[in-house]
Amino acid sequence: MTTVLKDGHLAGMISDGDLRRLLERDGSHALEHTAAEIMNSHPHTIEGSALASSALAIMEDKKITSLIVLAQNGQVEGVVHLHDLWTLQLT
Repeated sequence: MTTVLKDGHLAGMISDGDLRRLLERDGSHALEHTAAEIMNSHPHTIEGSALASSALAIMEDKKITSLIVLAQNGQVEGVVHLHDLWTLQLT
């Protein structure tokens, strides 16, 4: 997955699933689209101060593998992936 930023703030994200669906739908014309046309403009996020166990609970509940980490000012701090959390052996 990748984030899409506008003026340093999160505009959306594009997942591997978004790309697979786009390729299935548009085939060789898939690369004619802009990121803004194919991105999810309301991705799941979490504040950087949140506990790792909270991130894991959100991912399990939403059945997603990544969350975008945001600072209090709304800027992207990074991404946390489900596999990163599994290595922490959270209970």
